[in-house]
Amino acid sequence: MGTIVDDSPQDEAERLAGGKGKNLYELSRNGFRVPRWAVVGLDVFDEFLAALDGAGRIENLLAEVTQDNVSRISGQLAEFIESGEWSDEAAAAVEDAYAHVGRSRVAVRSSGVEEDGSELSFAGQFATFLNVSGLAEVKAHVKRCWASAFSERSLQYRLRHGLPLRGAGIAVVVQDMVDSERSGVMFTAHPVTGDQRQYVISSVYGLGEGLVSGAVDADTIVLDAATGAVHDTVLGDKQERYHSDDTGSGYRVSEVLPAEREKLSLDPKDVARLHEAGTRIAAVFGTPQDIEWAFKDDVLWILQARPITALPNAVQPPEAECGPSEGELRIWDNANIIESFSGIVSPLTYSFAAHVYGKVYDNYARGLRVPHTALREVEEWTPHMLGYFHGRVYYNLLNWYRMVRIAPLYRLNRKVLEIAIGVEEPLDDETAESLYPYTFSSSLRGRLSRARTVAAFVRRFLTMNRSVERFMAYFYQAYEKFDHVDYDAMEGQDVYRRFRALEKDLLEKWGPMQTLDAAILWSIGGLALLHRRWLPNAPEWLTWSAASPGPQVESIEPARALADLAVAVRDDAELGRIIQETPAADTYQALREGGHTAFLASVDAYIAAYGYRSLDELKLEVPDLREEPSSLFAMVRAALPEVNAHPGEKADAYLDAHLHGPRRLLYNVVRRKAQSSLYNRERLRFCRTRAFGSAKRMLRAMGRDLARMRAIDHGNDVFFLRLEELRGAYESTTAHTDLRRLVELRKRQRVEDEQLSAPSRFTTRGAAYWRGNLEQAGFVRGTAAPTGVRELRGTPSCPGVVEARAVVTDTPVDVDGGVLVTYRTDPGWVAALPSASALVIERGSPLTHVAIVARELGIPTVVQVKGAVTEIATGMRLRLDGGTGAITLLENTPAGTDGATETAHTKDTKSAKRPRHDREA
Repeated sequence: MGTIVDDSPQDEAERLAGGKGKNLYELSRNGFRVPRWAVVGLDVFDEFLAALDGAGRIENLLAEVTQDNVSRISGQLAEFIESGEWSDEAAAAVEDAYAHVGRSRVAVRSSGVEEDGSELSFAGQFATFLNVSGLAEVKAHVKRCWASAFSERSLQYRLRHGLPLRGAGIAVVVQDMVDSERSGVMFTAHPVTGDQRQYVISSVYGLGEGLVSGAVDADTIVLDAATGAVHDTVLGDKQERYHSDDTGSGYRVSEVLPAEREKLSLDPKDVARLHEAGTRIAAVFGTPQDIEWAFKDDVLWILQARPITALPNAVQPPEAECGPSEGELRIWDNANIIESFSGIVSPLTYSFAAHVYGKVYDNYARGLRVPHTALREVEEWTPHMLGYFHGRVYYNLLNWYRMVRIAPLYRLNRKVLEIAIGVEEPLDDETAESLYPYTFSSSLRGRLSRARTVAAFVRRFLTMNRSVERFMAYFYQAYEKFDHVDYDAMEGQDVYRRFRALEKDLLEKWGPMQTLDAAILWSIGGLALLHRRWLPNAPEWLTWSAASPGPQVESIEPARALADLAVAVRDDAELGRIIQETPAADTYQALREGGHTAFLASVDAYIAAYGYRSLDELKLEVPDLREEPSSLFAMVRAALPEVNAHPGEKADAYLDAHLHGPRRLLYNVVRRKAQSSLYNRERLRFCRTRAFGSAKRMLRAMGRDLARMRAIDHGNDVFFLRLEELRGAYESTTAHTDLRRLVELRKRQRVEDEQLSAPSRFTTRGAAYWRGNLEQAGFVRGTAAPTGVRELRGTPSCPGVVEARAVVTDTPVDVDGGVLVTYRTDPGWVAALPSASALVIERGSPLTHVAIVARELGIPTVVQVKGAVTEIATGMRLRLDGGTGAITLLENTPAGTDGATETAHTKDTKSAKRPRHDREA
């Protein structure tokens, strides 16, 4: 039992060094300059655990692991391993390894047996620690590497890939620390396209930790694999440089001078040396490699190398021979978009939304002064921001990463994007680093363009509030032309001309406002960084609570007005009886006959002010309150109960106790920017809803016009057409004039699609609809069955602890003081919040509309709770901690009727039993 070094026998290295250690052994044997290293072998890990765990506690804990409790169990395993006593033999092995590398500052890296393999890399699943000094610290970090064999990420990775949870063991590399001047990674094949004719290099100043963590925007260089010629360069912002900390373990951060930021961190000689080394390393291992490297005193050091896993095939075989594992990678995710377009969506809604998204992001790029040649590349992918599968809308996720990269600080912004939209899993670094919105023919053009884009973004960022006010003034002036118009009294051709004007005057003006989304990513990311540096023990909810825009946010106004209507109903017994007992469709007439004219005037005022609001308000096929005012009475019914919300801990109180002086002043600057950005986003969302509402009325009028001409059978059949088909009907460009048959075909398809449960996230290769892609994606009949877990975990959004009965529903209903549990929400759900003691959302993020309003109302909230509507049933008693994201099922079978259960208030809505829903993959 002991240590593996570069002159150990080869069979010993292969058996005991783990994946990373074996690769270092091969690099050293083939003459590459590798910092001194030694490996604490797998046998040491096995001996340590055998001595520690005679009672089998690890196996017992692993036997309990599910996706829902993996965080808790991984924490228990880490504490158990890190607190274990050293045997003399294991301690001696670590001491030998540290002595071999010179007892200096070292990197301590996990080296799993399965790690860096050709099929599953386990990249990022195990622990690495930089700049560790002193034997005691090295021993402590070796234990932490061992514990990472059972980290939450590692266990989730094993669960996703069907691997044994115990794993095959962890060795630990102890390696001399290179305090590099420049460092980075190099791929000897393009990790997204799979093109083995290209190398991709990412480079930063200082240690590579800044690149790996995403804190530093790196330079990127694309090379010709055969010649080393530079095909393309993208100049990163590189604001910071990471160094070894001379005063202790870890690293410190310093600012990069502007002159250094404005040039590539690698000169042509460095690039040539990397190309030559990459070619040799790929030849040694026989497969494309992911190589970490560093320059120190003009010496190129190779820190480690591993295969690039799941590399797409760059050259496609004939189509008949292609399988679903080949072709361009696309990732589809319904996170966040499900708030706007839930469940089955009509072809007209999808095609209209895809058109709007494409136009908006084209104009966003123009607003940031992206050059005309690059805009042509942008226009290749912006029409494809959304995908459409079995009637469901998904983000075409890689294009959203491309969009985020137009703005500065990509690596920070992409991580915040993943949290903000609530994706199920982050994008791996290899794929993320290879995505570009556009390219340039020379590095000089790239640098000039980048400088211009950064300057435009910073200017818009600093003047965002003024820009929003100007846009709002313009919007409402233009909106008046479309709002108070009787489209049913107009000819269809005239309505179509108004629709084209709406696109030009309102929707196509939206692009520059998308800078606000980037500003949100910047400011939320800034808060998260400040929490990590200054408040490392801060609760997870603090970021979202600190950024909350406050009670003045416009999105609360309809909820307040609805609450006022509910107060009037509670104060009048006869009025309450009519609202409670009369079907919603008959309620208006019943109130008129009952002489409740004052209340009807308030109802009319609400519809006049907020008539564009409805459940699923962005789905064009769903009528709003102006067209179907009866739905307002169901919303009033849901708002009737008075529940004292639990305000929980507040961000101000926590900050007052833990952050003071100049740090608090700087923090408040970033916080105010986050708050104002979110406040303005909510205002703009109301503008979007109004614009969609006007479009909805026009499209319904055109549908009635087509029905009068007998082009379709019913006015609402227009929603089974795509936007381009509707245009063709009025522009005389359609190739398919039998619209009735087309509508019937799509109605039959919708019936079939409604029988399917849909995955929340899936990937495709090549042509997405064929070649087995959707069969593998997980569109299946029926719904998932509960597994009987007792604890679920999600992202804490608003703190507070509640014990109450659950009401699981897919429509906003009166939950009578219970915990409202749902798969997704949209802005119309705010009506149900006053009756809820807590809120659980399976698909959503802390920045969704309802989550923001819930924070303002002080309702404890947990979002991104995988399996919530599968595992929880109406009537179960829950304990919810909105500060930690933990949800405990105190009773895992539905209970009686005390507390929150299905109630009479669900009349005219769907049942509050477990709903059918699109599910997690």
